[in-house]
Amino acid sequence: MPTPRCTHHWQDLDRDSTIAWQGQQLHRYLRDCVLPFSLHYQRLFKERGLTAADIRSVADLSKIPFTTKEDLLPTKENPKRTLDFVLKPDPKVLSRRLSVILWALRHGREQVRDELDHEWRPVFMTSTTGRSSEPVPFLYTQHDIARLGLGGGRIVEIGGVRSEERMVNMFPFAPHLAFWYMYYAGMDRNIFALATGGGKVMGTEGNLRAVVKLKPQVIVAMPTFLYHVLQQAVEQNLKLEGIRLLVLGGDKVPDGTRRKLGDLCKKLGSPDVQIMATYGFTECKLAWTECPITPGTPPPGYHLYADQGIIEIINPETGEVMPDGQGGEIVWTPLDQRGTVVLRYRTGDRCENGITWDPCPCCGRRMPRLVGKISRVSDVHSLRFQKVKGTIVDFNELERALDDLPELGAWQIELRKAHDDPLDLDELNVHVSPATSGNTAGIEKNVRELLHAHFELTPNKIVTHTEEEMRTLQKVGVALKEQKVVDNRSKASATERSGTAEPFRPKP
Repeated sequence: MPTPRCTHHWQDLDRDSTIAWQGQQLHRYLRDCVLPFSLHYQRLFKERGLTAADIRSVADLSKIPFTTKEDLLPTKENPKRTLDFVLKPDPKVLSRRLSVILWALRHGREQVRDELDHEWRPVFMTSTTGRSSEPVPFLYTQHDIARLGLGGGRIVEIGGVRSEERMVNMFPFAPHLAFWYMYYAGMDRNIFALATGGGKVMGTEGNLRAVVKLKPQVIVAMPTFLYHVLQQAVEQNLKLEGIRLLVLGGDKVPDGTRRKLGDLCKKLGSPDVQIMATYGFTECKLAWTECPITPGTPPPGYHLYADQGIIEIINPETGEVMPDGQGGEIVWTPLDQRGTVVLRYRTGDRCENGITWDPCPCCGRRMPRLVGKISRVSDVHSLRFQKVKGTIVDFNELERALDDLPELGAWQIELRKAHDDPLDLDELNVHVSPATSGNTAGIEKNVRELLHAHFELTPNKIVTHTEEEMRTLQKVGVALKEQKVVDNRSKASATERSGTAEPFRPKP
């Protein structure tokens, strides 16, 4: 269990003493929870000749091999492979522990059984979205659910949300981390929060009605969906006064998106809105947040919870751990989870400037932060626009660049094969709608110039749509996540032309 020092002083941590504590906690966690009860890590440690005694510091993590998403995927030989990562305690092992014996003497065996069942039995599940591979389930016990509230509550605290304020949670209702994280955030901090379930449950119109009726101070949502909701409110000449904070997650939040959301809020009567971007992933069972900032302010980075887990930044090619302040791939290790547990999990996400322990320039908190842009390796593709060679396109940067065009509202990139022939060249079409109604002049020219100047791309077509048509294209209220990049190339191209459709993957 985390010590009171790290749990209660999570906002004001000394780097060296905290890293020393993390090493001690990691050793105890491996010794008492992971190695006795995780089938996968029992096998892995045995193969490597390791025991918990070999891991006594954060630096010792390098002795443990990385875990990747491929390790979690089912195989023909082991279709229930993900269950190998679930902690399954042996009652006989637990019953012989001194702490359990003393607990039973004080409180009785029945209460001890109930408490242990509460701590170890999986009762809840979230899942990866399955965009780049098969969906992977992650199991939670009541112990883990309490930490959903703890982590979500810290987002609320960093955002300065008061108990008398109202929050609307527009994350899509699904077994995915974002919705439940913010659901338990409201519960943990005793804040009134309406969970609309997002577009698939209530549609943009239903979410808009909820905001009009409830008059929330805080809105939590995916950035693209929230853009459509606010844009629709502007089209209807509504007033949504009193919104002071937008908490965004589930997708990138570039500067252009922040600015456009801020402009929409200003038109709706909420000129002083601040924005918090969050970062998390299913395998972590946590999410972190920036401080609230006004659009146009440089993002200060994501505040990490050092008492809940260890973030390493590694060289994605060599696996070497990078020093503070240097970019690389994000790797996650928990310190106090039950249910599904992964150690040294390679996220495939790259952080531009790595970790810093300097005080936050916005709030002054002394805790580690992830600093700089975070990009997904799976969003870098090889596209074949010419007969001779492919073009490497980083869709992370492409999306940011399009979002930063002030006159461009919603957009969608469509990849196709010429003549729908899997052996033909790739085509790139861009669908756009203007940020301001009727402002279509120059959009096509600006998009074409942007793609050519920054990415050496010449789109085959640029098609202008109304806001309503764009909502249909992006499947707002239909898909779990709005479709900003659509790959309509035949699947045959992935196998018939090596490297054409496959994203780059980090080496294990």
